[in-house]
Amino acid sequence: MVAIAGPSLAGNESESLGKTVIQQDQLYDALLDALYATFGQHPGFRVAHAKGLLVAGTFTASAAARGLTTAAHLQGDTVPVVLRFSNFSGLPSTVDGDPMASPHGLAIRFTLPDGGATDIVSHSFNGFPVATPQDFLTFLQGIAASSVEPANPAPLQAFLATHPRAQAFLDTPKPAPRSYVGAEYFGVNALLFTNQQGQQQAGRYRIEPLRAEPALSDKQAAQMPDDYLQTELAERLAKGPLQLRLVLQLAVPGDNLADGSIAWSRSHPEVELGLFTLKSLIPAEQQQAQQQGLDFNPGRLVEGISPSSDPMILARQRIYERALQRRNPQH
Repeated sequence: MVAIAGPSLAGNESESLGKTVIQQDQLYDALLDALYATFGQHPGFRVAHAKGLLVAGTFTASAAARGLTTAAHLQGDTVPVVLRFSNFSGLPSTVDGDPMASPHGLAIRFTLPDGGATDIVSHSFNGFPVATPQDFLTFLQGIAASSVEPANPAPLQAFLATHPRAQAFLDTPKPAPRSYVGAEYFGVNALLFTNQQGQQQAGRYRIEPLRAEPALSDKQAAQMPDDYLQTELAERLAKGPLQLRLVLQLAVPGDNLADGSIAWSRSHPEVELGLFTLKSLIPAEQQQAQQQGLDFNPGRLVEGISPSSDPMILARQRIYERALQRRNPQH
């Protein structure tokens, strides 16, 4: 809900707007409550994607990126980035090969030339389980009801019966990667990219390895050490920098920009926006403190990139803001 202000609002319209804002705030609080109901309270950790690893690096945009957007970090100059690779679960103790660790996450903070910041938040599944904040709440409350003792699976079953993409999200295999940098990550919400001529193009982010790596089988994943993804990434970085590619999958006529639960075809046209160069792990003694304070947010956009009609962009933004406040009240 974007705040609207102005003297032209009549009394009834202003009152209605105020009620809408309150209702939206209540919805966002309820969404966060449902996540905590599923995973529990773990002070100092994120409510989801609790276990993670920070990596420092740089990003350099391609010439093609400059033709798509005026965004400051996509003009070709090398900018600093911090990347956070993570496991899905809100339980910090979840081992890397556990099915609850998938889909894995990759969040990226770009530091802009003027000192500002913009973020990408992605995960290793092409799509989101639902299209709207209200459906997301019902979905999460159903999962929460199924996770407590005594479990009540009925609400989730009733929801899934009428939401096949949410059912597919749960049922589709999500094999464990061999490496955090060997997986593909998808920004599931469409954004609008505006260039210097004022032309606008919708697209979704994808982050991918320069060379694809096969995932582990379930048997292999079960036999891996608890922290194998973190250990493997540390060992790779000790040998030298690593690179990932940032791609923009372009929308085509007929795509529903408002529904992040619909995976776009891989036949869509794509533009390579640039390359990430991963240089080193954030020092171990700084990892927890920096993870505590970093508030990656898919709604933290920059001039030249704006939200599409997807309502989950604002919902995720508000949930992430609230999650930061709960785990780190001084913010």
